[in-house]
Amino acid sequence: MELATIPTIDSDTLRDWLETGRPVNILDVRPLHERSEWFIPGSIHIDAYNKLKANDSTALDGIVLDKEIPVITVCAGGKMSRVAAGILQKEGYNAYSLESGMKSWTLAWNTATLNFQGFQIVQIRRTGKGCLSYIIVADHEAIIIDASLPTEVYKNIVKQNNWQVKAVMETHIHADHLSRSKQLADQLGVSLLLPIPNKVSFSYEKLEDGQTIKLGRIVLKIMSTPGHTLESVCFLINDEILLSGDTLFTNAVGRPDLKANEEEAKKRAGLLYDSLQELMKLDDRCIVLPTHTSSPVYFDSIPIKANLSEIKKNVPALQLSKIGFVKTILDKLPPTPPNHLAIVERNLSGNISDVNQMDLEAGANRCAIS
Repeated sequence: MELATIPTIDSDTLRDWLETGRPVNILDVRPLHERSEWFIPGSIHIDAYNKLKANDSTALDGIVLDKEIPVITVCAGGKMSRVAAGILQKEGYNAYSLESGMKSWTLAWNTATLNFQGFQIVQIRRTGKGCLSYIIVADHEAIIIDASLPTEVYKNIVKQNNWQVKAVMETHIHADHLSRSKQLADQLGVSLLLPIPNKVSFSYEKLEDGQTIKLGRIVLKIMSTPGHTLESVCFLINDEILLSGDTLFTNAVGRPDLKANEEEAKKRAGLLYDSLQELMKLDDRCIVLPTHTSSPVYFDSIPIKANLSEIKKNVPALQLSKIGFVKTILDKLPPTPPNHLAIVERNLSGNISDVNQMDLEAGANRCAIS
């Protein structure tokens, strides 16, 4: 069977199938080390890449699936998955290859909603990338935070719910994904609010420590939390919800070394410790909503969150002295993302129109240290 004749499916269609609960089997044929980096939730893995590349017809031997359910094969870029889909077609399966592979899946997303008295928060999750952004809504007014998906995603959600966006904000200048906040604010005709100090080359309104922002009947307080980056902030809502950016995750803390030399990373690790100690003073019942998660996000509508008390138990580094914390964090730094410098430069310029966004953002985020 010619590869060109193998049926394909795009990531938007697969996302819709998963969102609506349509039965589908997803077969990931990448090498194990690639699979361990990031994967589609619920997918089945078989390390068949090398055999497929060698045109070995036995590459998928041992795979037994319900032939009444469509099978989507997945690789990094969409070529070997076509070979796999061809093999399955010959075996009687209704098989498709995911167009552009995991590169295309980087923009797939789903949502979860948290409801509170007088307001709600929609968590928008890039399922493969682990990026989390938020729409905070009170009295039909909305603020969008850390937009990481194409602007149409946010505009469509807002339009469907008849919300009025008052501002777009960010917790810090991101290094693992292209920010869509400037474009979103421009298109909506609303203010863009960014923490300082930063080096962006476009206009914005400043977010400063202790500043408060009213939205309907709720209040967002800005908490300066330098460490992951020098300008990092968190947003505290009514003293009960903490949007923690990349400072604090549900099971980890942010890394202090991106775009920093060894001495700067050490200094920022110390600042991160101080910032985290301030966060630890909040009520243990405070719900923490981070900007990233290290695991693929399932289409389950369950928010990625944790109480501060849970995080204290699950992140041993929070119990260390400052000296111990700095040493531990620096010793455990994960590999530097290969694309982070290029992404930062784009986010500082505010121009992402002339880059291949799919290629530049490919891969899981590596912002956390557990």
